[in-house]
Amino acid sequence: MTLKGFIFDFDGLILDTEMPGCQAWSEQFNEFGFCFTLEDWKKAIGTGPSAYDPASHLSELTNGQLDTSLIKKQTLQRTRDLIEKESILPGVEKFIKEAHRCRLSLGVASSSDRVWVEGYLKKLNLINYFSSVSTADDVKKVKPHPELYLLTARRLHLKPNEIIVFEDSPNGVRAAREAGMFCIAIPNEITCSMDLSQANLIFSSFENIEIRRLFDLLN
Repeated sequence: MTLKGFIFDFDGLILDTEMPGCQAWSEQFNEFGFCFTLEDWKKAIGTGPSAYDPASHLSELTNGQLDTSLIKKQTLQRTRDLIEKESILPGVEKFIKEAHRCRLSLGVASSSDRVWVEGYLKKLNLINYFSSVSTADDVKKVKPHPELYLLTARRLHLKPNEIIVFEDSPNGVRAAREAGMFCIAIPNEITCSMDLSQANLIFSSFENIEIRRLFDLLN
């Protein structure tokens, strides 16, 4: 089958939002005298709050004395402040622009909400390269369920075996593979210590990937 499109995860793949999020929650937990570890944060990576909700966890530790909505709002703002210091991850912009020049269909499939994903894609001046952006707002089940990837494929008018997915987390890789798609994992600072063995290939960075060589993978 001929390669016709790419689908990208967002958080931790295009922009490092993962480490800022981890730091923001760590600061919040420390403020109340508790420890928030990297292992705690890993439970939330590549999926939705149903898998792990730091605010609910902190509320339990304080015997329900905290306003979880307020805690989430405060931590989100701190996360955004930290993300302001981040740049698009290495090689991502060049890769996306080259893929667009090759007339490949491009989509995003993210377990985050639309305001978050599209907001940053616009800020990074990348939004116009994507024909479809699918988020948690569009599906009943987020990753590791394959629904997000299957939806994005339909929106791109492509079959699963005509697509290569780029992911950074085990939950994302599992979702892509269960959707019947070829998946390349590009781990970040946090997910490099997680099990990405279900991916078809693993690269350390988009800088190490040549698009012309990817066309041979689906033959």
